[in-house]
Amino acid sequence: MKQLLTLLILLTATLTATAAGKYDNPDTIVVARDGTGEFRTITDAIEVCRAFMDYHKVIFVKRGTYKEKLIIPQWLQNIEICGEDRDETIITYDDHANIKMDGNYWPAVTKEQLISMSVDNRPNLGTFRSFTVRIDANDITFKNITIENNAAKLGQAVAVHTQGDRIVFLNCRLLGNQDTVYTGMPRTRILFKDCYIEGTTDFIFGPSTAWFENCAIHGKINSYITAASTPEDVAYGYVFNNCTITVDPTVTKLFLGRPWRDYGYTLFMNCVLPAQIAPEGWHHWQVERQKTARYLEYNNSGPGASPKTRVGWSRQLTKKEAAEITLDHVFQLDNAWKP
Repeated sequence: MKQLLTLLILLTATLTATAAGKYDNPDTIVVARDGTGEFRTITDAIEVCRAFMDYHKVIFVKRGTYKEKLIIPQWLQNIEICGEDRDETIITYDDHANIKMDGNYWPAVTKEQLISMSVDNRPNLGTFRSFTVRIDANDITFKNITIENNAAKLGQAVAVHTQGDRIVFLNCRLLGNQDTVYTGMPRTRILFKDCYIEGTTDFIFGPSTAWFENCAIHGKINSYITAASTPEDVAYGYVFNNCTITVDPTVTKLFLGRPWRDYGYTLFMNCVLPAQIAPEGWHHWQVERQKTARYLEYNNSGPGASPKTRVGWSRQLTKKEAAEITLDHVFQLDNAWKP
């Protein structure tokens, strides 16, 4: 009898240990800085999500400012982070490329060694560690929320850094200066719909395939909007469709883009371009990149739409060519995705 009782206790303990956690379900998690939610930080809400969920999980974030350096790890999926109000639900951080590393980013040295080392002798953080939000996972959505890097203008400062595939931003504000949005992984797909994106230099950059639909793109200085590094074997890089470009009052010359690497692909179609867009439209970055850059326009309007003055190595699409460039077609890479 004792052996049977012991076995039952062990079995019960095992079942309890393997049972679904409190948050292992499709129920919405609420985050609120004022303590009225289940968590006060988005990071804590992310931590309780089960790996590789096969259901849709919403993290609802109430109005407030969340100073977090947020990472969505690669073992998560099917998560939607939804703000209560786009302009009043803000994820913010203030790292930039020229900040000196600390123990969080430099694990090769002990804390004692770090303390004994002068700050001037430490390496800089660098562009790719300066993010406010980094998304390593697939199938992640951000909706009705602001993500900003509000670092001083002392170096590159990324607000959003994507690594995963099938990532969606809906009605979001993405704020920063140089390098605001880094789409960081080739052959990954990102949709920006009804978003506001601002920055100074190369503020949308990287090798991913990204579609920008009905977005407001705001240039803050005389510089470059995009810096695509699309791989040679990938058909599409950045496609801006039905977008409106705006500028600060001090801006007099803004380029649509320059190729960060050979074969950079960027297309503006059906967009409204202000007078401050450079007549030549595009910059080569390095002269040799004129030979491979894939820079295209179609049916743009506004005083900055000037096909006759564009550089000779860019191209205006024909109506037939433009008709083939659809969201479904562009996102048909290794597998189909219809967001």
